[in-house]
Amino acid sequence: MQIPPGKKIYFSSDNHLGAPTAAESLPREKKFVQWLDEVKEDAAAIFLLGDLFDFWFEYKTVVPRGFVRVLGKLAEISDSGIPIYFFVGNHDLWMRDYFEKELNIPTYREPKEFTFNDKVFFIGHGDGKGPGDKGYKRMKKVFTNPIFRWLFRWFHPELGMRLAQYLSVKNKIISGEEDKKFLGEENEWLALYAKRKLETKHYDYFVFGHRHLSMEIKVGENSTYYNLGDWITHYTYGVFDGSNFELKEFTP
Repeated sequence: MQIPPGKKIYFSSDNHLGAPTAAESLPREKKFVQWLDEVKEDAAAIFLLGDLFDFWFEYKTVVPRGFVRVLGKLAEISDSGIPIYFFVGNHDLWMRDYFEKELNIPTYREPKEFTFNDKVFFIGHGDGKGPGDKGYKRMKKVFTNPIFRWLFRWFHPELGMRLAQYLSVKNKIISGEEDKKFLGEENEWLALYAKRKLETKHYDYFVFGHRHLSMEIKVGENSTYYNLGDWITHYTYGVFDGSNFELKEFTP
């Protein structure tokens, strides 16, 4: 993609809408909608790197209640012709085709390469990558098992949603509470993952979420790893203007 003059590409991650309660997340949802309204004015594309919801499960004919403000805004932006790309995170890994069919938003389950103005990006949520996250990696094998998903689908939505939302907040492996401390540039596992990727191919930028900490780490002579932070306490996002990538904080 060549970015037109005056246009930018925006990146955000880890909103966890619905946590810890719908009432408490509502102001954050409204703030995120404000951000979407602002960036749509000069956006060439918008990337959402996972965990938009604290829990999301699509039954055959049922999707979670709520989030109408953000879903409506995403539909409006998508309908206007601005492409939006969504990467499934560990909290919304049970997403199926709702975004693709209802909002015309492509959904990815693994990191993907993009090239903008001759700059090569490697983009994803970041869960389960690198040497860390061992507890979650074991749990993800269970959650993504087709048999487990089939069994969960037979729970009545009222029961299934309540159970999943409780675990999403209370279970430290699922919530990621154990992994929200900065480990140092030499130990950050997504930075280590990026360095390994550079052994086989050059990337200018690695952009991930999941860590809930905004960070910028040089991983090669001309390569940088960025983590987008979150929309719970930091309200940080990334922007690429066609030449440079920058982390910013949204302050309406």
